[in-house]
Amino acid sequence: MQMKFVVKKACCGGGRVGALEMGSCPKAMETPALLLSTRKGLPHFIAPDLLTSLPFPDSHLLQTSPLHFLEGLASTTISKIGGLHQMLGLHQYGIAAVPRDSIQCLPESKGATKLGASFETPCGRLLIKPKDYVEMISCMRPNIWATLADEVPAWVSDKRNKTSVDRTVRWLDDCLALNPAAGSVFGAIVGGPNLDERKRCAVEVAKRNVSGYWIGGFGLGEGIEERGALLSAVTDVLPDEKPRMISGLGLPEEILEGIEAGIDLFDSTYIYSLTLGGFALTFSLDKGGDQYDFQKCQMDRDLTKINLRAKVYRKDMSPILGNCTCYTCQNHTKAYINHLYNVHEMLAQTLLEIHNTHHYLMFFRVIREAIKDGRFKKFRLTFIESRRVHQEAEAVCA
Repeated sequence: MQMKFVVKKACCGGGRVGALEMGSCPKAMETPALLLSTRKGLPHFIAPDLLTSLPFPDSHLLQTSPLHFLEGLASTTISKIGGLHQMLGLHQYGIAAVPRDSIQCLPESKGATKLGASFETPCGRLLIKPKDYVEMISCMRPNIWATLADEVPAWVSDKRNKTSVDRTVRWLDDCLALNPAAGSVFGAIVGGPNLDERKRCAVEVAKRNVSGYWIGGFGLGEGIEERGALLSAVTDVLPDEKPRMISGLGLPEEILEGIEAGIDLFDSTYIYSLTLGGFALTFSLDKGGDQYDFQKCQMDRDLTKINLRAKVYRKDMSPILGNCTCYTCQNHTKAYINHLYNVHEMLAQTLLEIHNTHHYLMFFRVIREAIKDGRFKKFRLTFIESRRVHQEAEAVCA
């Protein structure tokens, strides 16, 4: 169950490629990597037997929240079964546990106290103390787990933001003192939109004996223009030899910004949101970063994603992407998925989540290749510019 991490290549334009080993995984996984968001340990719509259709070993990193299990099986029952790996039958997968789930378990700063963090969960608003949290972690035995954090939105006062940092560092010490016999601990780093508080928290957490770092508090109202500086304020003071994980960044542009700052692991709630809305990712995975051809104004087509609920796909017998090798594109058509959505069949979400997950995993592969070749900066700038031009072209067409 022990985790090992090594940086294999760092690009002068930002970004780094690493190798992450976990005892339960048969092969080391390259980073930057995507953590597949789950509900109680399994992807929201993909059944366990279809997980094997996703790229290997890229898809063998799962992220869950212990708070999901507050309803259903008790933590002690999971412990008796043998932990999450044994209960789920996913013995060759790595599981990362974080308190926050950007969909199911949102942090609620108003309800937090010095005793613990408050979350909006499927069971209602709950106060989670470090002792309670560590007990859940000990029962579930994930490969990686992030310590409890007092995450606050960007609009709180400076005093409340400072308090959140003090609490997070204190809870980190509490979690370490309880010493759960489970996985590698990632120290939580918060600080809201304040550069000094972000840096202070990172410096304090870096002093502790942790295996890596979980950067929280993003996706909670911070300005897009200030995000890069906030990320750099944290990563600049962290040791290079330990992995960094983050929640709250999902869009391709946000992923690239995080990678430029030196982040290694990202959550994938973006995929869930797309799938729930019926959207399929279709942006180009061109390794040179050249994404789209705008010589023609295509009013009926979005070159970044398409809405498979739309009537235009009712008789479209082509796959989502002709050159995609995912299970969905190899076996099904847009018309079939459109039909499944119209008759409210859950298979629609299953097929679409497979495609979106596969596409995003391939996106990370292309990013890693760009870093290895020393062209990540060019790739990032070209990718973002092409997306911007596309959005302007869409506005003109409309």
